[in-house]
Amino acid sequence: MKTLAISNDKDRSFIVGRGIFPNRQIDFLDGGWTLARIAGIDLPKEKRVEIGLTYIFGIGRASSQKILQETEIDPNKRVQDLSEDEVNLLRKVIVDSGQYQVEGDLRREISMSIKRLMDIGCYRGLRHRRGLPVRGQRTRSNARTRKGPRRGIGGKKRK
Repeated sequence: MKTLAISNDKDRSFIVGRGIFPNRQIDFLDGGWTLARIAGIDLPKEKRVEIGLTYIFGIGRASSQKILQETEIDPNKRVQDLSEDEVNLLRKVIVDSGQYQVEGDLRREISMSIKRLMDIGCYRGLRHRRGLPVRGQRTRSNARTRKGPRRGIGGKKRK
């Protein structure tokens, strides 16, 4: 584990946006990185790289394995043991290459697809608009996740 120090010196510090000291910057005294930040996501440092990459929205196990094979990084290596060059290589493959659509871009595309379905008024779009199951599930019973909590019919009888 690396030693952390709070610093107000702008040239020696790395940006940290949240945590115990949200308005301060933290720098690493012994010069190493413990935090891998890719596509705006802080990868969990104690996990294997193969699993850590799946914390990025849009990257699953298969994509993670493919990325690691492409970059020739050992999947069993821990995120905290990655060098700065390896993190930059991963960032280049995931974000800069345009081969993978992740995080904000992917979320935006999904929401635009749903909006398009609602605009053209197809069956799937109507189901989205009404907040009902889209893929043919039954609604007579169940479907509480999409429909929300039960609404009672009238009030309880009082004696």
